[in-house]
Amino acid sequence: MASRYQFSKEEIKAIQEARNINKDKRAEARLKALELRAKGEKAEDVAKATGFHPAYVTQLVAKYREQGLEAISGNHYGGNHRNMSEEEEATILAPFKREAEKGKVTGTKEMAEAYQRAVDHPVGKGQIYRVLHRHGWRKVMPRSKHPKKASEEEIASSKKLMLLSKS
Repeated sequence: MASRYQFSKEEIKAIQEARNINKDKRAEARLKALELRAKGEKAEDVAKATGFHPAYVTQLVAKYREQGLEAISGNHYGGNHRNMSEEEEATILAPFKREAEKGKVTGTKEMAEAYQRAVDHPVGKGQIYRVLHRHGWRKVMPRSKHPKKASEEEIASSKKLMLLSKS
């Protein structure tokens, strides 16, 4: 059975040139599958050669026809899937930072609520800790007592000695 899509020699040459300049191994696999299919290989044979599913090979060809070579050779995975930019995060954390600088104890619960109001959807506790880490915050908890603090008996006896030395 003939291929549903016919590729011209110029298209095959463009695919080969894209493979030559490509540096991404995932895009290379897609381009290789597209090139094999363009040369007349069956989808099942291309799938065996590349490790893709035959249906995905067909989808690659359709995507190439609709969107062009850039849709196949481009990087499909972008970074920074954050809810907002660092500047926007800093504006949310600013009131908490002012309070922390005054010496007040700030909790992550209030910060999480402010963050969730800003992004308008719930986020996990780990997300808030990543935001705080990104902005240089760290968890500081006051000690209940100093580790080298004298016992109550020693404090009382030293007070008695102080009173005796003054009289």
